[in-house]
Amino acid sequence: MNFKNPKLTVVGAGPGDIDLITVKAIKVLKNADVVLYDALVNEELLSYINPEAEQIFVGKRRGCYKYQQEQINDLIVARAKTHGHVVRLKGGDPFIFGRGAEEMEFAASFGIEMAMVPGISSSLAVPAYQNIPVTKRGSAESFWVITGTTKEHKLSKDVALAAKSNATVVVLMGMGKLPEIIALFQQENKNDLPVAIIQNGTRSNEKVGIGTVDTILDIVKAKELSNPAIIILGEVVKHRAILANVQQEYSRSLIAS
Repeated sequence: MNFKNPKLTVVGAGPGDIDLITVKAIKVLKNADVVLYDALVNEELLSYINPEAEQIFVGKRRGCYKYQQEQINDLIVARAKTHGHVVRLKGGDPFIFGRGAEEMEFAASFGIEMAMVPGISSSLAVPAYQNIPVTKRGSAESFWVITGTTKEHKLSKDVALAAKSNATVVVLMGMGKLPEIIALFQQENKNDLPVAIIQNGTRSNEKVGIGTVDTILDIVKAKELSNPAIIILGEVVKHRAILANVQQEYSRSLIAS
């Protein structure tokens, strides 16, 4: 019989590099009774979990769902009532296209105690790891983070609005809609706008494609880039090359001297 109070803690695992999980997240994992984790979670992080805790994979791989969202919701409630502390471990930050808010709302409707540990979002960290800032003075005063695929499996209408702005545009879960996204930017005559696509960002198997609105589709094909990947459109993408050039110039100056 369970004498523990039922509790759900939604935890962000970060973008992939195991060092990018927070100290607080590790502390929570060590005190979990059950951990439900997603496919985008680096499995090396599972070593931090309380060894007596039950571990359940509830993610999606190659279009195949282990559990539907409604089943995950029910599982959270059932395990919280029978085991106590359920930790929902999700990639990136659970409140950025991660359904963390939905799961908390469902559990709260059954009187379950709530807690949330934010994670480092892939929308910021993945570009940063490739020396691409989402904002930079003189290049971008703001940024959009948009889901490429809505609940109805369509491209978000916000992409068309973002294409009209001078902001950096970061699209998550958008590789399946990439031709549509590119077409919207071409309609705004942004053919030469820099674009970066980063697959498996911050991980050892990371792949990067850099081009422009007009060239990126060919680069994606040549480099065989696919999900999970992040799309970054904006002048800030140039910072990566600018930084590399500055470093090269410094190295040449040392040799010359």
